[in-house]
Amino acid sequence: MNTLFPILLFGFFLGMRHATDSDHVVAVTAIVSRQRSIWNAAWTGIFWGIGHSLTLLVIGGAIILFGIVIPAKLGMSLEFCVALMLILLGGINLRTTFRAVETQIDHEGVHHHTHRHGDYVHSHSHGHEVETHGHTEEDVPPAKLDRAFGRSKFYRALRPFIIGVVHGLAGSAAVALLVLPILRDPLWAVAYLLTFGLGTIAGMMLITAAIAVPVSYSTRFQWVHRHLGTAAGVLSLGFGSFLVYQIGFVEGLFTR
Repeated sequence: MNTLFPILLFGFFLGMRHATDSDHVVAVTAIVSRQRSIWNAAWTGIFWGIGHSLTLLVIGGAIILFGIVIPAKLGMSLEFCVALMLILLGGINLRTTFRAVETQIDHEGVHHHTHRHGDYVHSHSHGHEVETHGHTEEDVPPAKLDRAFGRSKFYRALRPFIIGVVHGLAGSAAVALLVLPILRDPLWAVAYLLTFGLGTIAGMMLITAAIAVPVSYSTRFQWVHRHLGTAAGVLSLGFGSFLVYQIGFVEGLFTR
């Protein structure tokens, strides 16, 4: 039994290493690039890791305990969903960045103004008189959500959690099958998955906090912050498109 504890510790550090996989980093970069707080970014990584680890524990545990076999086609389809999600995140990032354009004043004194309400960015015709602003603060979607869920931040944590779940669906089978030859006892194998998941949570928390450092400082220079958001969107969109081609045609999801 004494030899099993080092294996569990090794699983923790492998989980931290797993958090640095390219598709994981690209996904959280697309999210964190829109945040201005290192603390909030770290929580984004934690919720991503919780979603990933929960899926890993449920599906991987089922494979270990009940001998469930995941068809290769299904595994590739889940990985393809990750690729589509990266494309979606990149598109959202680019859309947010393109809407955050400089104020354009027209000849009537009313200009098209892009501004932020919390983490919501939108544009509308706007003047500096009250009646020409275009809407009240209470009319934007985040204000409505805040009124409904004002005492809870659950809905803000939901996005990285769901992304983590999708990534966990794509990788659970591989991690679980890797454990089987090492730990014959199912309970110890599940414990390995748990420590692996905790390592992934810790690793992703550190990664998102590290990514948020230059992003938070760039907010002092709006053009730098805007270009960082654009770069994150292009990276996510490009890498997701590459994975679509790789999984769909090179690895044969659509051709076999």
